[in-house]
Amino acid sequence: MEQLRKKIKTDGSVLSSSILKVDAFLNHQIDPQLMNNIGLEFAKKFSESGVTKIVTIESSGIAPAVMAGLHLHVPVVFARKQKSLTLVNDLITASVYSFTKKESNEISVSRKFLNDNDTVLIIDDFLANGQAALGLEEIVSKTKASIAGFGIVIEKGFQDGGRLLREKGYRVESLAVIHSLENGSVEFENAAERKAERIR
Repeated sequence: MEQLRKKIKTDGSVLSSSILKVDAFLNHQIDPQLMNNIGLEFAKKFSESGVTKIVTIESSGIAPAVMAGLHLHVPVVFARKQKSLTLVNDLITASVYSFTKKESNEISVSRKFLNDNDTVLIIDDFLANGQAALGLEEIVSKTKASIAGFGIVIEKGFQDGGRLLREKGYRVESLAVIHSLENGSVEFENAAERKAERIR
């Protein structure tokens, strides 16, 4: 997605060889027009997949997920990281380790919002080591719903998350795939490289 790549280049900040800061448009301040176009792109990619629900994780996955839900005309459910006084009964939970924060969080979704008749699209802002995505997969699988695939805004192609999901047989659609963050510069993978990887 060329608009997203340009935004990463102009407004993103490389903090290290593994960390990209995108708080100017995605996970602190949000660019609504960009989010709308991201949602539209996910909707186009999964329009024939029979999606009935979108599942994401708070908080940075919510904006792209809501826009995708708007264009696919389906509800969005987000897994909570924090305990809630109103969300206590019949919860589906999974443990997710954050390599950035060096801590584990228990995420949860109310069972009443997902069931075995659902076809779920899982959306998140980043795919790096894959822990959040695998946590969401675990939650959805516990409901016996089917998974249409994963929609990722930014994938760090040099980390293992994408490979782990694809090796499990899941469809992963990433709108921008980063090849490297070395030397303070963002280098993207091109579509041909990604296609070749899938074929191998």
